[in-house]
Amino acid sequence: MIRSESEYQQAVARIDAERERLAQHAVEWAKQGFTPEQVAKLKQPLESFHRQLVEEVESYERLRRGQFSEFENLVGLGQILIGLRIARGLTQRELARRLDVDESLVSRDERNEYHGVTVERAKRILDALGVRLVTRVEVEPVRVSGDTSDPTAIAV
Repeated sequence: MIRSESEYQQAVARIDAERERLAQHAVEWAKQGFTPEQVAKLKQPLESFHRQLVEEVESYERLRRGQFSEFENLVGLGQILIGLRIARGLTQRELARRLDVDESLVSRDERNEYHGVTVERAKRILDALGVRLVTRVEVEPVRVSGDTSDPTAIAV
């Protein structure tokens, strides 16, 4: 996951470099006598890496526009917190200043995608970002193996 503008710029540059490198490899492999089918197979791992990098860049661009993915059972909350910082146009340093913590803490938390963040801490981060996280709750029953109870009967 791209977490900063500098990482984004580096990824964009790497995409261009990888595209050029891939084309050069294909030419070299063809010169070495590989068939088009063999060249295509040799290119697959490089193309896979390239697609992954493009997806990460596109994801960062969506976050900057404030477009977020849904998340379930709070899994993905850390990515939402990072995405909100990006969408608000704040650096990790600026968020750290607002939270009155060291920048290295924000960096480490984001690297770990806020794994294990408490609800209170998540609220502090949301407050520091100046956003409200508004959710619509949908309850979907999960059938447990061997459970014969009515899956539509949920006590909340």
